[in-house]
Order: sequence, then C-alpha cells, then structure tokens
Amino acid sequence: MFGILNTNKSQKIKGTVVLMPKNVLDFNAITSIPKGSVLDAPGKIIGGVTGIVGGVIDTATAFLGRNVSIQLISATKTDAGGKGEVGKEAFLSSHLPRLPTLGARQDAFSIYFEYDANFGIPGAFYIRNYTSAEFFLVSVTLEDIPNRGSVQFVCNSWIYNFKSYNKDRIFFTNDTYLPSQTPAALTHFRKEELLNLRGDGTGERKVYDRIYDYDVYNDLGNPDYGDKFVRPVLGGSSTYPYPRRVRSGRKFTRRDPKSERPGEIYVPRDENFGHLKSSDFLMYGIKSISQTVMPLLKSVICDEFGSFDEVRGLFEGGIKLPTDILSQIAPLPALKEILRTDGEQALKFPPPHVIKVSKSAWMTDEEFGREMVAGVNPCVIRLLQEFPLKSTLDTVVYGDQSSTITKEQLETNLGELTVEQALNGKRLFVLDYHDAFMPYLERININAKAYATRTILFLKDDGTLKPIAIELSVPHSNGVQYGAESKVILPAEDGSVESTIWLLAKAHVIVNDSCYHQLMSHWLNTHAVMEPFIIATNRHLSVLHPINKLLYPHFRDTININGQARQALINAEGIIEQTFLPGPSSVEISSAVYKNWVFTDQALPADLIKRGLAVEDPSSPHGLRLAIEDYPYAVDGLEIWDAIKAWVQEYVSLYYPTDEAVQKDTEIQPWWKEAVEKGHGDLKDKPWWPKMQTIQDLVQSCSIIIWTASALHAAVNFGQYPYGGYILNRPTNSRRFIPEKGTPEYAEMEKSPQKAYLKTITSKYQTLIDLSVIEILSRHASDEVYLGERDSKYWTSDSRAVQAFTKFGTKLAEIEGKIHSRNKDSSLKNRYGPVQLPYSLLVGKSEEGLTFKGIPNSISI
Repeated sequence: MFGILNTNKSQKIKGTVVLMPKNVLDFNAITSIPKGSVLDAPGKIIGGVTGIVGGVIDTATAFLGRNVSIQLISATKTDAGGKGEVGKEAFLSSHLPRLPTLGARQDAFSIYFEYDANFGIPGAFYIRNYTSAEFFLVSVTLEDIPNRGSVQFVCNSWIYNFKSYNKDRIFFTNDTYLPSQTPAALTHFRKEELLNLRGDGTGERKVYDRIYDYDVYNDLGNPDYGDKFVRPVLGGSSTYPYPRRVRSGRKFTRRDPKSERPGEIYVPRDENFGHLKSSDFLMYGIKSISQTVMPLLKSVICDEFGSFDEVRGLFEGGIKLPTDILSQIAPLPALKEILRTDGEQALKFPPPHVIKVSKSAWMTDEEFGREMVAGVNPCVIRLLQEFPLKSTLDTVVYGDQSSTITKEQLETNLGELTVEQALNGKRLFVLDYHDAFMPYLERININAKAYATRTILFLKDDGTLKPIAIELSVPHSNGVQYGAESKVILPAEDGSVESTIWLLAKAHVIVNDSCYHQLMSHWLNTHAVMEPFIIATNRHLSVLHPINKLLYPHFRDTININGQARQALINAEGIIEQTFLPGPSSVEISSAVYKNWVFTDQALPADLIKRGLAVEDPSSPHGLRLAIEDYPYAVDGLEIWDAIKAWVQEYVSLYYPTDEAVQKDTEIQPWWKEAVEKGHGDLKDKPWWPKMQTIQDLVQSCSIIIWTASALHAAVNFGQYPYGGYILNRPTNSRRFIPEKGTPEYAEMEKSPQKAYLKTITSKYQTLIDLSVIEILSRHASDEVYLGERDSKYWTSDSRAVQAFTKFGTKLAEIEGKIHSRNKDSSLKNRYGPVQLPYSLLVGKSEEGLTFKGIPNSISI
C-alpha cells in the first residue's frame, strides 16, 4: 500500500498512526458530572450530554504540526551502550479522513521517518504528546520495511502530555519473544517498561498513571462518617483474608489509619478504555442508580406488592411514579434505555425470560431443582455422600450444628428406595448454605428474618431433581454457642397451607442462594480473584511475552469494573448491602468463603470431582462420568473447558519446548511468584498452588485464568435478569420467618398465600433497585469481544499462533452448534424445564443487550 519514498536527502518510510482524540463524553467525564446536577436542573444535563457527544477537545488537525512525535527504535542495531539505536523525531504529517479500516471515532494520520538501511528493522518506538489533552493511541503501521515488509504496533493506550511521565512512552511491535530470545537491542527497553509499570509503591496515583501495585480492600467503608459506615479491612490478616486490588494510595481516614478514604477510584489509565465504551456507560448507569435513583425511589415507594399479578405488572403496564420523580430519573445518561418510561409516566422493565412462556412454572419443584444445574448459580450443588449431614463449624464457638433431617423424613419421598440405597446409587444431592450463613445470622436478623438452609434433592428416573427436604436453622435462642434451632419442611400437596409453607421454605433457600451467588460465585470467584493475576501480569510479563499476548484479552476492563463496584455495589450502604440479605455483613461473608478457595479447583473438571458431580472415567466424554447426566452447565462447560485447554496447550508449546524453558523464564517465574505471594498473599502458603516448574503447570494455570474470566463468569452473570428479574423466582431478601400456628401471620397465610409470600421476600423498593441493577449486569455491551475473537487481527506476528487461534474459534463454533442441538432434545428435561427456557448461557456469541447467551473474553460488566 505504502512504498519507500526516495528523496535527494534520504530514504523515507511512511507509516499510519490511528488514534482517538480525547472526547468530552468519555467515562471519566461522565462520572465527574456532579451528583446534584440532575436534581438541581433536570433538563440541563441531558441537553449538555447531547451537545458534547460530537465535541472533541483536540480536533484532528490539532495533532498536526509539531504536536505529536514518534522516534523509531531499532531491533537489530545497537548504540554504543548496547541499546537499540533511536531514530530521529518525526511528526504526524497529514490527516487521512477516509482510511477504510478506521473504526468508530478513530482518526488516521500519515507520518514519515528518515530511514537508513543500517538502522535495520524497527522493534519499538517512543512517542511524545506535546498537546495539553490526552488521546488514545490505537495502532501504528509501518510499510515496506526492507527485509521485513510491514511492521505492526497494536497500542491501545492513552497518551498524556510527555511531561506527565518520568520516562518517554514506549511501544513494541506485535512480535513475540521469550525474555532469553529478545533481540539484544530491545532487552533494555523491555526491562525498563516493566519497571515503569511497577512504580515504586509510594504516593497517590494520578489519573494519567499506568502503575500496577497491590493493596487490601480497605476502602469499602468510611469510619469518618460514623459507626454505620465502619467495615473491616479485607486482606492482610488470617481473620479477613482476601485477594488484593490495585493500589491507589489515597489518604487514610481520621478514625482508622488502616482505612483509605473513599473517593474517585484509581484505575491504571489503560484499563479504562473510555470513549463512551458501552460497558463503561452501563456501569455509570449503576452509579447513577446508587447515587440518584435509590434516594428518589425510597422517598415514594413504601407500599407492598399486593399480588403476584402486581409483580408481573412491572413488565406489562409498568409502575406509576410521580411526574417529578420520573423527570429526575429519565434524563440520566445511560438510564434512558434501561429505565424506560411510557406516555402514562410508568416505569417499565423488560419481561424476564423465566416467565415469557409460563407465568407460574417457576413455582414447581421441578423448576426449583432444574435451576440448581441450569440456572444462574449452578456451581454449588454437590453429591450427598454422608448422612446425616454434618457441620464444619467449630463446635466450641457454635455448638452442635449437625443436621436434624432424619432418614424417615427423606424416605417419604424416595419411593421404594431407602436412604442407604439412594446414597449408594448417587441419587441424593444437597444445596448446603448452613455453615456459610449461620455465623452471621444473629447480625443479619437484626434487620431481616433469615435462616441458614440445607436442601436435599433426589435424582429421579427421568434425570430431573426433586427437592425432598428443606432444613431451616437459626442460632439457638440461648446463644449460637448452644448450636442451632432447626425445623424441617417437606413437600406438600398443592392448595394446602402446608404447600404454602413449602413454597416459603423454597423462597428462603433461594434467598440464601441468591446472596451466595452474588457475593461468592459471581463477585469473589470471578471478579475479585482475577484482579491479582491482572496486576502481576502487567508488572512482570512484557507485551512481547507470549503469555501476556495469550492472557491480555481476558483482562480487559476487569480492574475498571471492580473499581466501580467498590464505589456503588459492594461498598458500605451500597446497592448490595441495601437489597441483599446479609446487609453490612455482605462482603465480609465472602472473605470467610475465600479461606477455602483453591485455585486449582477452579478448573471445571476439578470442581465437578470435588463436588462429587463427576468421577474420572477415560471411556466417558472429556474423561469424566457425570453423576447427573443432564447437567447443562457441566455438559456445555466441559466442552468449552477442553477447547480452552487445547488452545492453551498448542499455543504454549510453540514457545516452550521443555519444562526447563519454563523454569528459566525470567518473567514467568517472578510473575507467578508475585501473583501467589502478593496478589493472593493470605493463601500463599497453601500446598495446592502450582509450582510453575513444568509446561503443564503453565498450561493448567493459564487455562484456569481464561476459563474463570470468560466461561465461568458468563455462566454466573448473564442469567441474572432472565431468572432473577422476576423477584418471585429469585428473591434476594427475607423479611419474615415462616409463621407459627396460632399467630396472625399464620392466619393471613391461610387466607392469602400470595400476600404471605410477598411480605416474606424482597420489598417493593428493593425489587425496583434489584431489577434496575441486574438488568444492567445481564446486558452485553455493543463492543463486546467474545471468546475466540480478538479486537485486532494484528495481535501477534506469529502465523503459527494465528493458525492455532483460528482452530480454537472453529472449535467453539462447533460447540455452539452442539448446544443448540442438545437444547432441542426433549429427553433432556433439565435443558428446557417447566419454564421452557433453553440453557444457552454458554453459547459463545451474542448480540447486544439481554440475550441470555454469549461468552465475552473478559469480566467486563
């Protein structure tokens, strides 16, 4: 396309620079809108937003002249100091407005470099921004380099004024080298760039920083606001272990020198893609709900739902709000689509998938059981291998917490089987939240009325699961040290008061399940545990390293999303605390669960074996025989797990011929050591950590990281609204215990089962907040990049890696076809269920919006 231009003075090579100017309406600009602005002047903010979407601080022509310069660095010729020779400074030459490969909001510029054949092949470049505004550098392409052809630089980085940096910004080609194979001319620059990314661990981070360092979760509360806002520091102690987050270095609170003052979060600049990126915009919607919508709704929503029909009315006629309230909500950026209104001034939500076909099938025992293996939280159910159930809680502190479910109670619903026969036949399963919630119930029940639950399910001949006993426990009335007070609820005939009690018992189980899902399966086991690996990768694996190139797409936006969550979702008095059962104890409970987190068990096969849901069997697909053959999450997930591992195995083998190559990799070894010892420092002495001494250690660890960031997160995230958008199906809170005979509540339950149910579960106000938030969390952004895709075709210059990645994408497409076929098989009842909702959460690709499918590369929402 571009050739070498010969002039009388020197030979020149031409390049193309693609960038995006700083847009006023990037993510930082959105979140800096004052909280009170919408309330003070409802009509002005949205008008302002509309007016500045197209406004650019630095227009395309403003980059011309001597405003942006690039200096090429040779990969083949060194200077007197042994470093790659640095070429002369060149400036952007002309604007290329019609370049056909340009993406949205991108601008292209030509640039000419003086070139001497002795300079050799460029391997990196320095860039300087002399303007006052930052821009996003997308890529640089050099054409017709002698003995090489084109050279690609995939940059994807924000560039601030050069005075913001201690060292000039440097970028490397899309070539791939292990540290020992790096061209000598680039060795210094490779090491220097990693040092820049590590920083020195001091000072408060600035918006333009790209520094990655570790810190504990010490910014969820703010003791200076009073005792109500005190939260324990998570991480750095055996009492409250936790994965680490990115360090920001903000000042500490006055009352607690270990707690950091909340405020504008620090996100390493390249983790925040900005420029009106869709997931950023959706996260701003959550922030708006937290800061503006919640207070407004709380002021006007105080009544209860009167019937199930009224709950369904949220998706049909909507809920009417005062005009002045709607006028303050509707103009908020990002909420116009999420919180729709109609001509009658009613707030409406889209119908959740779970009731699109049947309005009442969610109430059946079969659907209750199906959602344990095909719902939004399919990772908790386990095989019942001993009876009666025992507790792992310390008997000195909690007394006897053993289950009170008896053999006789179970056998009333086992047909002709005995408990022993059902156990031996692997027909009994348990959903056990007793130990997770019991230590916190005394605190939780100050503001709620909740149980710690155990549920036993029976695998029927048709492959479906039937709940046959639910145990509801609270701390002993004389104190938790005396054990638990428990009641066992059994299934009952429809229409009886006992059937209402059974429905309420199932609701209490789902409250436990919803909270465990949100805090552990979703937040802790994907979002939180991934951040340390992202930090360590940026600190120790150069962009030239093959493992950096392998993992990079699976880290996109996660630090950014996690930071936003600490401000609006999991913070003190945040959305989770206000709408989910545990309240102020929410994130603390996830710390207790993290004590038993095991990295190697995050591999799907290991997880299934640990839960007794599978045993090794070389004759079975994927080498595992499932205890529940029709287990949609496991069946689809194992296909994807094997595809991921096969891709990682082939890719890693391109660069590591022997185990010794892994052992001698001077970037891999400190990467893994730091991820374990600092990133997951509270668990660093656990014996299960891979030692990173073999190719298989590396393959397994990278496969787990990719699986966690992509398929596991998709399985527990994008079904939130399809299942939980109907609050009757997945309540998040419980406000009443099951009524006792002789009480007014019992009489009400007999008279109006629906009202008794509605007064037990999540309140109307909490429901509106829940639905608003999980709708956002369940949406795919328009610019999502899915598993098997890359955001640039030039991600590597290694054609072998590109070929292996293409094969991976083809395999994923085959799996997608298999999933669709299984969903049409009427004999697989758990894939469709009474609600007639095919299991599609692990279908690879998706359109934008609420689709109940799609596996993004990374945790981007």
